[in-house]
Order: sequence, then C-alpha cells, then structure tokens
Amino acid sequence: MARHLGVTRREFLRTTAGLALGSTLTSASPFVYGEAAAKKRKVIVITFGGGARDQETFAPEGQQNIPHMLQELAPQSSFFTQVMNQGILGHYVATASLATGVYETLNNFSAVPPEHPTVFEYFRKDLNRPSSSAWVVAPSNGFNRIGESESRSYGPGLGAKVILPKHLLSAATSGSTDYNHLLHDNYETPLYAPQIGGGEFELQQMERILKLSVDDFMAHARTVSSPDELSIYVAKRLMQQESPNLLWITMHDIDIAHSGAYSLYVDAIRRTDRLCAELWKVVQAEPEYAGNTTMFVLPDFGRDADEDAGGNGFQHHRTGDAASRTTWMMTLGAGVRPGMVYDRPLQSIDLVPTLGALMGFSPKLSHGVPIHELL
Repeated sequence: MARHLGVTRREFLRTTAGLALGSTLTSASPFVYGEAAAKKRKVIVITFGGGARDQETFAPEGQQNIPHMLQELAPQSSFFTQVMNQGILGHYVATASLATGVYETLNNFSAVPPEHPTVFEYFRKDLNRPSSSAWVVAPSNGFNRIGESESRSYGPGLGAKVILPKHLLSAATSGSTDYNHLLHDNYETPLYAPQIGGGEFELQQMERILKLSVDDFMAHARTVSSPDELSIYVAKRLMQQESPNLLWITMHDIDIAHSGAYSLYVDAIRRTDRLCAELWKVVQAEPEYAGNTTMFVLPDFGRDADEDAGGNGFQHHRTGDAASRTTWMMTLGAGVRPGMVYDRPLQSIDLVPTLGALMGFSPKLSHGVPIHELL
C-alpha cells in the first residue's frame, strides 16, 4: 500500500505538474560549499501539520485543494513521494521526532521536552550560532517545549526560541471571547491544557524583538480566520527583524479533522497550501533570504484510510496503516534540483541528518541518514 501511494503520487506529479522522474544516482550537488556560503545559508522547515490524505491532496480528486503546491511550488521542487513515519502518530511527538531525527516516545499530551537533541541544538552548538539564529513558530501551546531537549550534552540554553502566537494572543486579550476561534488549542482532546514554560517567547518581547506592538498584533488577529494565518504573520515579522538561519514553522489547522467536519478539514488543506506558497514568495522578496534559502515542506504523518475498518477515515490517525504512515516531502530553493520527483522510500527521521549535511553540523545522535539526492 505504501509503495502504491508513492507510485500514485509520482505519476500524478509527472502528468499534472510536469515533474521528471529523478534517479537515485545523482550528479554532484549544486550546493556551493565554503564557510562564507554556509553562514549565509537559510533553511525553513514547514510541517504540513495535522495530516492530510492523498484523497484530498495528490489524488486526482484532491488536486483542486492544493493548486499552489501543484502549479507554483512543485515545478520548482525536488519532491519525495514516499516518506515513512514509523513512530507514534501524535502531532507533538511526531513533530519532535522530525526535529530530533529519532522516533521519540514521549507522551503526546505532556508538556515535556524531547529526550534527544534537536536540530536547533546541533546547529547552534556545532556552528557556535547565537540564540537569534534558530526559531520555532507553532500554533499549539503544546509545542512550547520543542525548541530544546533534555539531553545533558545539549539542552537548556542551546535550543531555539519558540513563539506561540496563540499564547501571545491569549495573554494580550486577557480572556476576551472575541478570539475564541483562534485560541482553541487541541482538536484531539479538548481537555488538554499544557503547562507553559521552557523558553517560549513572551508578550513583552514582541515589541522589542519583532518591532510589533500589541495593538498591531491584535489588529491583525482580527483580520485572520485561523491560527496558522497568525503564525505565518509572526514568521514574516521574524524573518524581517531577526533573519534566522534556521526557521521551523508548525502548521496545525488541518487537525480540525478531529471535529468530524469534512468541509473544515478540506478548507484547512486549502489554507495550508496557500500559506506555504505565500511564505515562499516572502522568501523571494526578502534580501536576507532570496537566493540562499532552502525550504522543506512535509506532513508529520497522514490520516486513516476510508477502507480501514479500524479507523475513522479522514477524522483520525489511529490505525497506523499505510495511509497514516506514508507521507511526502517537497524541497525547493537554493541547491535543489527543480522539477524532480523521487519515489524511493525515506524515513521522516532522515530530515535532521540532511539538514546537518546541508548546513555543516553533525547530528551525531540522530537515527536517520542524509537524503543523498539533496547533497
């Protein structure tokens, strides 16, 4: 089934987006190595969070939901059709696994840091980078501990700064009900109320670092319909003011599927598609990012297949079937061969070693392997 999903995505991308089938035996890397180039290089990782199935994305009946990815981003990208997640299918633990390169086993509904070092810690420690160089923007307060691990060799002081726009908005509104549609924190279990703490960005830092007043922040919040839109707004300000070399943005709107409303799930896929393209346009327009940025877009995992009797279709990701575990990855920008599609199986934990190879740090405790088509 996993192989079938990969082949289906490959053929669809070749016929619809005009991508070419890539060989696993690639030529020399188009990356320009050297100390000066490495210091300028930027990497942005976007998790297509919440898990979206092929039926609503890359299958022919789903292509109307991802027009920006198919028409604008895919032709510029190297696309990997078969990225396997063999870990726990919970959004925080799966994203933590993406960020450490190890299948983490922490409680998905606990406010704890990852056990293993994160990509942010490897990057900052190995390259002696300041705290301003690595940031996470996440819409769910449950991600407040993802910036740094509990590893004794890394850990506190070496991770990424974490911005939780919903936490900022909650603090700014002092309990106002006008923003309830933006403040819902977890669709999987409404009883989840994570303890905030662990290096997250505070409201009083917003004006000093992002050059954004609380009034301006709230005024923008009034104009958006989702937490992911607010996250992208904050990410843009962060790019303009801090220009981090490593920026990680976790999307989460698609997880509204847990509510059982198919129309809201599809709307969230369309919004995430639009926001990914919108951020890529910002990359091209920002002098600090244009021409030297590589962007990775990938889901944390998928969702249950309709035909699986033990699942709930689009609503959940409980079965661990191929539809839940087989995802994809789109990579575009500096050093990437455009218009290529690769369908050999990869592991989601291969992301961190790949980032290490591209940026010049050594994720020595990661369990994944570098994706050689990108090197």
